[in-house]
Parts: sequence; C-alpha cells; structure tokens
Amino acid sequence: MIDPTRPYRRAPQVALRPEPFGALVYHFGTRRLSFLKTRQLAEVVATLEDNADVDSTLDSVGVAPDQRAAYLRALAGLADAGTIQPRER
Repeated sequence: MIDPTRPYRRAPQVALRPEPFGALVYHFGTRRLSFLKTRQLAEVVATLEDNADVDSTLDSVGVAPDQRAAYLRALAGLADAGTIQPRER
C-alpha cells in the first residue's frame, strides 16, 4: 500500500499525455506504455507534486471518500511500476 500521509511525485522519466479516457503514460526508462483509465486519476498523478501529500492531492482533485481506497490501490500499483515515487517533504 501507499502511505497517503507522504508526498509523492510523478517519476521524472515518465510522461503523461491526456486523453478523453484519462491518460497515456510512457516511461522512458523502461519504454513501457500504460494507461490511466479515468481523467480524475490522471489529474491525481499530474498534481501529486503540487500538494503536501497524497491525501491533500485526493482532496484537491475531489476524490470522494468512498473512492479513496480504490485510488490508493491504483497509486500503489503506479508506485510499483515506477510511474510515481516518494519525494522529500
């Protein structure tokens, strides 16, 4: 799981391209292409660095309380894939 009280960011070697369904994610290091399936998740990933921690990011994007567990699971998978990474406070 991801710690929602810690700050994260999109990995520097990752590019996001917004799409109607969410976003395409390309990792230049691994050359892996993946998809973010909702616009809201794409906005979360894009704005992680603009907020103090994951909880603040979810608040700023308007993720409903009943959706937070699903978003935290999605972010944990993105962290495992190297799409996002912890950052210094």
